[in-house]
Amino acid sequence: MSHLHIQIIHGPNLNMLGTREPGHYGSQTLADIDEDLIQLGDKLGVRITSFQSNHEGEIIEKIQHLDAQGLIINPAAYTHTSVAIRDALLAVRIPFIEVHLSNIHKREAFRHKSMMVDIAVGVIAGFGSQSYTLALHGLHHLLQTKQS
Repeated sequence: MSHLHIQIIHGPNLNMLGTREPGHYGSQTLADIDEDLIQLGDKLGVRITSFQSNHEGEIIEKIQHLDAQGLIINPAAYTHTSVAIRDALLAVRIPFIEVHLSNIHKREAFRHKSMMVDIAVGVIAGFGSQSYTLALHGLHHLLQTKQS
């Protein structure tokens, strides 16, 4: 088993998945997504931990105290507004992938701007819950390559 640990952070309102705007976000619950990621992590030999908060400060605290080698973050609405989350990500200098269930570029104009996009390893958006699994594959590959 690898010693790789990847943290997943889900931002505000993602605890409402499955019932909140299923046309944009799908019908899977957050628990379903987390379970899929844990199972994929087991196959890849990666320990997956997950955290969700509706509170910006709690997300910042989680980032500041990361004990993982990589991060997958869906900042949700904070994507477009949070300089504080951006600064926390810069402070810890951990490779991260920004994910979104919907394609933010096909939605309202205010959703087109991300405060984190230029410091992320990559961004995956528009694939529903598969955005997370694509990010996990990509981040795992990146971290494995760095270890070699």
